[in-house]
Amino acid sequence: MTVAPKREAYDVVVIGAGPAGLAAAATSADAGLSTLLLDENIGPGGQVFRAISSTPVTERNQLGADYWVGADLVQALRASNAEVIHRATVWSLDRNLEIAVSIGGASAFVKAKRVILATGALERPFPIPGWTLPGVMTAGAAQTMLKSSALVPDGRTVIAGQGPLLWLLAAQILRLGGRIDRILDTTERGNYFAALPHAFAFLTSPYFTKGLSMMREVKAKVQVVSGVTELSASGDGQLANVSYGAGGKREAIPADLLLLHQGVVPNVNLAMSAGIEHRWDDLQLCWSPVLDASGNSSVAGIAIAGDGAGIGGANAAVVRGRIAARAAVEALAPAVATKLAPMATLRADLAKAERGRVFLDTLFRPARQFRIPSGDTIVCRCEEVTAKDVLDAVAIGATGPNQLKAYRRTGMGPCQGRLCGLTVTELMAQARGKTAQEIGYYRLRAPVKPITLAELAAVPKSEADVKAVVRG
Repeated sequence: MTVAPKREAYDVVVIGAGPAGLAAAATSADAGLSTLLLDENIGPGGQVFRAISSTPVTERNQLGADYWVGADLVQALRASNAEVIHRATVWSLDRNLEIAVSIGGASAFVKAKRVILATGALERPFPIPGWTLPGVMTAGAAQTMLKSSALVPDGRTVIAGQGPLLWLLAAQILRLGGRIDRILDTTERGNYFAALPHAFAFLTSPYFTKGLSMMREVKAKVQVVSGVTELSASGDGQLANVSYGAGGKREAIPADLLLLHQGVVPNVNLAMSAGIEHRWDDLQLCWSPVLDASGNSSVAGIAIAGDGAGIGGANAAVVRGRIAARAAVEALAPAVATKLAPMATLRADLAKAERGRVFLDTLFRPARQFRIPSGDTIVCRCEEVTAKDVLDAVAIGATGPNQLKAYRRTGMGPCQGRLCGLTVTELMAQARGKTAQEIGYYRLRAPVKPITLAELAAVPKSEADVKAVVRG
């Protein structure tokens, strides 16, 4: 592992060391291309395989067999000639394939012939009353602590939401001796009927048996409330109660910790800042990049792999990484590409990995009331902007997320829209009677991650750069 790029230019630069990035970098480097893998975490794995090289959880069954697949990917990467830099924050990517990255408090620029974005997914915003209280976290944050430090809840804990990760996290917490008092399942009843036409593909996929056994394991130990249609958190400066409504009844239960989750969405900030075309996905209810079959985007030389290309899960992400890398090898070293797995084989692997995905996407499509808040519920956590504030801005002329910045500064805080972007789009679309595609998203510019002035000042400067700003 290195601490600064060894070169100024590479054949392939991969951004993100999750399943897709690990597979892409190893494939590209094994083909003989100069390859740089940049990742902002302390070690490889991304969210799915987080802390795979350092986790204190050594009992393999506690995290599940799927987690340990990451160890093989890391081993393959380390056996390749790929250059890997961790704790590297990529804050700019442009159409010329120039990448700005901050490492150890200093920024540098590297050039690439091909860029593969493997920036993965984010948890979908879950804007309910009280979601900003201390004691309310996302399921992903809890899983990060579990994988990296073997920390599990020991106080009164409620998990609310839906989706495969919710059940996986619950199973992992219980296996490590953690406490869960109740699970509040927000899956809409109508989704079960909508998903039925896609059931056969799901029943014949690996998801089915794994998911069923995991849910049985959890339900044997925890009270699960299905059909939850209302949800809120309350407390005086700290979470004290979780209130919910289900089947026409309301209940409030005391809680020290509330873990929220209603699926994941592509992390699009870096891709959008590079000018890559995105479209609104009506099934997954998020923005997804427009890509060809090899993962190539609308910007020449930039491909996207993994969940950043559309949510498909870890197995699909690995295959997408290999497909994008093979396409890069075909473009830069066609003679070598013939030695790699044929593209037709990889596409068949991808179809197999994605089998049953439409069923899951349909079943776990989040309910409108948990996506589009109202009243005093916070939408933008960074700037403390409420749903009412957004609607008031629409009433006096804000037409989309970028105009809203001028009225309310939404999307201009440290998270740069990651925690409010989807909510703002859908809230404004509903208010204006338009589609999410028509409303659009924030216009994202570099730096896409917060960096210090010192990091910017540390960018290497030529004599011509200095002369350009020195007054004559």
